[in-house]
Amino acid sequence: MTAVPQNASMPPHAPLAHPRQDLARGFRDDAAPDHRTDHSALIWRAATFLPAFGATVALLWGFLAWFATDGTTWAEGLLAALIGLGFFWIALTFVTVLAGSGALLRNAAPEDGPVRPLDVALLVPVHEEAPWDVFGNAAAMLERLARAPGHHRWSLYILSDTRNPDRAAQEEAAYDALRARLPDADIWYRRRAQNTDRKVGNLSQWVEHWGGGHDAMLVLDADSLMSAGAIRALADAMGRDPGAGLIQSFPQLIGARTLFARSQQFANAVYGVALAEGLARWTGREGNYWGHNAIIRTRAFASSAGLPRVRGLRGGDNLILSHDFIEAGLLRRAGWGVRFLPRLRGSYEETPPTLIDHVLRDRRWCKGNLQHLGLLGTRGFHALSRFHLFHGAVGYLLSPLWFLLLTIWAVIGVSEDKSVINYFSPDNPLQPNWPEMSPVNHIWLMVTLYALLLAPKLIGAAALLASGVSLAKLGGGLRFATSLAVEILVSIAYAPVLMVQQTLAVASALSGRPLDWTPQARDGQRQSWLTLFRFHALETVLGLTLVLGMTTGFVSLWLLPVMVSLLFAAPLSWLSGVRLHGAMATPQEVRAPLVAKRAATWRAELRDRLGVTPAE
Repeated sequence: MTAVPQNASMPPHAPLAHPRQDLARGFRDDAAPDHRTDHSALIWRAATFLPAFGATVALLWGFLAWFATDGTTWAEGLLAALIGLGFFWIALTFVTVLAGSGALLRNAAPEDGPVRPLDVALLVPVHEEAPWDVFGNAAAMLERLARAPGHHRWSLYILSDTRNPDRAAQEEAAYDALRARLPDADIWYRRRAQNTDRKVGNLSQWVEHWGGGHDAMLVLDADSLMSAGAIRALADAMGRDPGAGLIQSFPQLIGARTLFARSQQFANAVYGVALAEGLARWTGREGNYWGHNAIIRTRAFASSAGLPRVRGLRGGDNLILSHDFIEAGLLRRAGWGVRFLPRLRGSYEETPPTLIDHVLRDRRWCKGNLQHLGLLGTRGFHALSRFHLFHGAVGYLLSPLWFLLLTIWAVIGVSEDKSVINYFSPDNPLQPNWPEMSPVNHIWLMVTLYALLLAPKLIGAAALLASGVSLAKLGGGLRFATSLAVEILVSIAYAPVLMVQQTLAVASALSGRPLDWTPQARDGQRQSWLTLFRFHALETVLGLTLVLGMTTGFVSLWLLPVMVSLLFAAPLSWLSGVRLHGAMATPQEVRAPLVAKRAATWRAELRDRLGVTPAE
């Protein structure tokens, strides 16, 4: 058990054993109730995966038939396999959204049964965050809970890993201010002397020292915000389900002010609802964990989900970076259910404000998700837990795959005479017999690709309206249609840039480069043009290369959208941080949640109390 720091204002110890799990040996928690097969989830699973697999087989059949006109070569077979691999994940997303859209049109049966009252700890791990924002959000949640506490008991813990002494002093001052303003609330604060194992170690220390005093822990992020109704609903769901080890809410994005952030916020609010509903249907009790805004049974987590260090590609013991996926798998392995409640409203988080901020966060996630490939063989994991790990890694590996396919498409050229491959090696007997990319084939490929990418957006938007969300909550019909068009254009513009950046992130992760573990940017800082062009140098060079290919006739003009995006990556990055007002409105913005309004008031008050200007 780790030592308790001196700079802490915490309740008496309530220790709880939290052993590190052996990933080479199976484990079953004796406290977990017997698990019953969820037949409904199995049906939804089959109804989702079989169509996606069938569509992929049909696509491969079509490509191989096209290639076979002049005899299928190994290169064409490899190309078809790569296309099929990339297409399956697009098809799976499409079918999941389609299934979720159908499910949204049906009224969900309300959960019934007695609710066991729980002692719930709200945990907020922080690292170099703005204290007025963190404590302001916490105050708003406690304030709303105090007005209608229900039959559960609530305590809030700010668990700090902040190293900067000035920031730490601000945290302590904010904590004292909160205790003075909310004297009846159970608010606790602890700052570790050393931030060993980062967030994993932060939470582990709390479990070991104080976890025994609480039935459940609601893990929040530094920018998390939840309404009292959402918090109570999660606690009720766990109090009603003795077999649930973790119940994940659907966090919706709020507070976005820039072009890039508002497009992410709009996509989450409009398209993400159907995707979340479909995901919940086929995952059942084998769901996943996203690291925050979820309630966890404390003793189940303590006994089943202690994370060991693992061996990396370069040897040595390494921290598991994307710990949430693994913790969900360990809970399920031990016999506890992992559920997802997509229709629970009132769970919120923020999103990075600019493209660069998004990319920097994505690099950390990429390295953690690729690390999961080495943990697929963990003994005792449910098959769907392994799929979650694999799916998270493939989400990043698809970028270099699409980059490779686009590169092949570019070098094949527009005809046998206008082909980079034929130009450089016209008489090479070992040269693959690539299929000829006629104008008809170019059109077919582009229409198919963009249709598959856009269809989930349009289906998700239609399902949201059909489920009962009025256009008034989206700013009105004209404003919603405009927002839909703008978001689609923004997503198309940034997709090639994100593809290149994720390809770089994969290369960096596989090379073993150390991470620069800086805190996530919340407000966003405008970068200089020199910084922007240096950051996006590779995209700019690739864009110029495509311009050269198109002007000489060797590269198809159907790659024009990709060329424009890459060539203007730096200006697009600058544009991502431009402040917008009113565009791409969401229900949470048209009618701001009360807890969000109260959080804004608390943040401003604490900022004034700490003597901080808004620009700081």
